[in-house]
Amino acid sequence: MTTQTQSLQRRKPAAGIGGFLLARQGTEWPVLTDLFTYACLVIGTLIMFAPVLWMALSSFKTPVELYKLPPTVMPSPFTLDNYRSALQEFPFLTYLGNSVVVTTASTLLTLVINSMAAFALSKYRFRGRSALFMLILSTLVVPLSVIMVPVFFVVARLGLTNNLLGLIIPPAATPTGVFLLRQYMLTIPDELLESARIDGASEWRIYWQIILPLAQPALAVLAIFSIMWRWNDFLWPLIVVNQSNLFTLPVGLSSFQGENVTQWQNILAITVLSLIPMTVMFVVLQKHLVKGIATTGLNG
Repeated sequence: MTTQTQSLQRRKPAAGIGGFLLARQGTEWPVLTDLFTYACLVIGTLIMFAPVLWMALSSFKTPVELYKLPPTVMPSPFTLDNYRSALQEFPFLTYLGNSVVVTTASTLLTLVINSMAAFALSKYRFRGRSALFMLILSTLVVPLSVIMVPVFFVVARLGLTNNLLGLIIPPAATPTGVFLLRQYMLTIPDELLESARIDGASEWRIYWQIILPLAQPALAVLAIFSIMWRWNDFLWPLIVVNQSNLFTLPVGLSSFQGENVTQWQNILAITVLSLIPMTVMFVVLQKHLVKGIATTGLNG
């Protein structure tokens, strides 16, 4: 028997939990560290998910049980009356349609505008490029409350109040999106663009057929962020729109909160329904989010 075979037999792990923890000599601490890391991640996930789980379970409780002290975790009895009454009193499909239209259109517009700006700032050499990029980044420190009134006056002058376009156009260009895409596009070799120009490709074709396909991971990340921002936006739709048939879901949910009475059971039911599209979107695009963040460059 060779020395290598004898070494492998001596290192053969024992059965059971002890064998898993002491799989090979010199690997005890890495295995324990991994277990501790996974345990911390699981505990952290449970802590962060607990309020969402509590909300989902509470949406199936009766109003009497919802206000019961001490509170109960599991609904008893399990009822769907909150969802029935909420859908009867609440134009869910109308508000859902408005949110889908605003979120989809605004996200597509955000991707186009920010990718064009990032393409110019990353692949074109012109005087003042760095200063312009720093000026765009400086808008990140400006509070939303400072620019909200001037932007509203512009929207009102354009006649976009009580119009879904007033919710779609103003937040389309974001400094965060320009920064994210610009930093990623800096990692794309300039030689690809020069080769395309030599072959006679126009700048629009280079942008559409070379830059955008190569920047898909960063575009996916920006799309996910934009969808979350637009779907959960409450303040700007509340200011621009005052007709109930144009409300988005966050604004429409506030209609359940009256001056004297708040129908918490209906709010919980509609909130759970409004979370479903975002949850499905995140599950579908999760791998793109991780890949895009991991591969986004931070070149200057």
